[in-house]
Amino acid sequence: MQRSRLLARGPLAALTALGLTSAAALGQGAIAPPDSKPYDERLLRLCEVLGAVHYLRELCGANDGQLWRDRMRELMEAEGSSALRRAKLTRSFNNGYRSYSRTYSTCTASAQTAISRFLAEGADIAEGLTKSVP
Repeated sequence: MQRSRLLARGPLAALTALGLTSAAALGQGAIAPPDSKPYDERLLRLCEVLGAVHYLRELCGANDGQLWRDRMRELMEAEGSSALRRAKLTRSFNNGYRSYSRTYSTCTASAQTAISRFLAEGADIAEGLTKSVP
């Protein structure tokens, strides 16, 4: 659109259109938040696993108390550098917890298998993160 035609539509429309075309011209699609880390995808998955394990172990009578929630709290203290980042970590934990609370209402062989798989996956993720993150 020509600049004169944009100005005829009003200054706000002109600024918006020019700003959008400028951002597109610079190739600035999605800009990563300033507190994002290259390992966030794995970290968020670990939080989800912690939430699932917290629910499932309690359901199956492991008597862990708040062990898995405490591990999550420790992770948040180490990684939650901003309110937005803490909210993302918390959301992942809660998603893991809620997903399995909708799936299992009693401890079954399948729930026990899920616990074993999550514990192995969580250990793998944690080990990978400690090796790859300075």
